[in-house]
Amino acid sequence: MATETRNPFFSFPHPINASVARSVAAGVVVMAVVTIAFDVPWLIFVIAYGFIARVLAGPRISPLALLATRVIVPRLRLPYDPVPGPPKRFAAAIGVGFSVTALILEFGFGYTTAAYSVLGMLIFAAGLESVLGFCLGCRVFAILMKTGIIPESVCEECADWTVRAERLKRDAAEREAREVAGVSG
Repeated sequence: MATETRNPFFSFPHPINASVARSVAAGVVVMAVVTIAFDVPWLIFVIAYGFIARVLAGPRISPLALLATRVIVPRLRLPYDPVPGPPKRFAAAIGVGFSVTALILEFGFGYTTAAYSVLGMLIFAAGLESVLGFCLGCRVFAILMKTGIIPESVCEECADWTVRAERLKRDAAEREAREVAGVSG
C-alpha cells in the first residue's frame, strides 16, 4: 500500500485565524483602491501574485499574509479566531480569478476600465471580509457543499465548526496564560 506524502509547502492552514484573513483582506482593499485611484496598473500583478501564493501555500510566500501574520495581528493584539481553512482557500481562489481577469483585461487587451471594474468587485468582496468579517467566497463554498458540488470530505468539520473553534480558542488562551506565567508546556 502506497503512503501518501504531502508537501507541507503547498498546503493551506486549517484552521486559519480570521483576524489574519481580515487583515489580508484589508491589504487587498488598500492595494486595489491605490491601483484605481492613482492609476497604477502594475499593482494588479502584486495583487494577483498574493492570491496565487495564498492558494498554493497559505501565508508562507505571500508578503501581505506574512505581514498580517507576523506584524499586524500581533502588534494590534487582534484575537485568535479560528475558522475553517478550506472555505478561505476557496475564497482566495476566487480572488485569483478576479485578479488574473483584471491582469488579462489590462495587459492583454488594454481594457483599463474593465480591469478596474473587476478590481472594484474585488474591493467589494474583500471589503465585506475586512470590515464586517463576511466572507463572500466562504458563503459560496457553503452553498456548494450543501448542494453536493463540493464533497463533504473537503471539510468535514465545516458543518459543525463551533465546537472545534471553541476548543481551539480555549487551547490558545491556556497556552498564552502559561507563557505569561513563564511555564512551558
